Amino acid sequence: MNLSKKEIIDILKSDDTEILKEADKMRRQYVGDGVHLRGLIEFSNICKRNCLYCGLQSQNKMVKRYRLTKSEIFDIAKNGANDGFKTIVLQSGEDDFYTTDLLCSTISDIKKLGVAVTLSIGEKSFDEYRAYKEAGADRFLLRIETTDENLYMKMHPYADFHNRKRCLSDLKKLGYETGTGCLVGLPGQTLESLADDILFFKELNADMIGIGPFIPHPQTPLKDEPHGNLDLAVKVMAITRVMLADINIPATTAMESLRKDGRLLALQSGANVVMPNLTDEFHKKMYEIYPNKVSATRQELQENLAKIGRYIVSDNWGFRFK
Repeated sequence: MNLSKKEIIDILKSDDTEILKEADKMRRQYVGDGVHLRGLIEFSNICKRNCLYCGLQSQNKMVKRYRLTKSEIFDIAKNGANDGFKTIVLQSGEDDFYTTDLLCSTISDIKKLGVAVTLSIGEKSFDEYRAYKEAGADRFLLRIETTDENLYMKMHPYADFHNRKRCLSDLKKLGYETGTGCLVGLPGQTLESLADDILFFKELNADMIGIGPFIPHPQTPLKDEPHGNLDLAVKVMAITRVMLADINIPATTAMESLRKDGRLLALQSGANVVMPNLTDEFHKKMYEIYPNKVSATRQELQENLAKIGRYIVSDNWGFRFK
């Protein structure tokens, strides 16, 4: 379905929740009732960036920093594969300690476990992205966060908005399943810019879209700002499903952090992916992009999914089938 910017804004302004039902209908029609699990490994909380909303920002001196070794990353991935996860997501801050050779070797080893590999490690050069792809990486997540250039520059000091877009273009050219997304509720954000975000996802023809409400972190400059509206975030996600019917959309943990049933609400409004955290408890606590991050075991997820007539997909890697 194609919606104009005005139509998107009108839906976002409205109290009508019909779009959630339509998104759920399209989700069922195009990607089915199965829910894909992506096992997340947060392997480094060191980051050279200073994004104002992120608890891992470089200027936050209260964070206890860590890096996992290649063998530690592999052991967590192996345990995840043994537990039935078909995708392993390697996520970190933008940490230059992990050279191209080290990352490629890690990717190659994990691929031998018979899983898909997703990377979420930030902005890199075309040659670096190509090297990861040749080592076996299947997907890459790089959220634009906002397509409002002025707001982007306020939220990302010293960053380059156009380089962010260049990275996403490079990933598409290299044949990655490309993921992006936005934060809903950033200070100064408008419904018009959220509509532009959705239209950007459509223009990029992204394969995965992650949408979550802004949650202020107490150790960032935005600590006193109100959190984003969960209902609005779910509506943005639902419109995205309607606009890009066959993509993968996670029910983000930020939604569950704001409301106990937030993840189930998302799964009933267009989402079809959940990303359980496989990182060990000691390091998981130190990877705090936002506070009160929730987690759930595979068994808990399975039981909750059954309540809404959904089930975990266990027989494929969950690629987008266009």
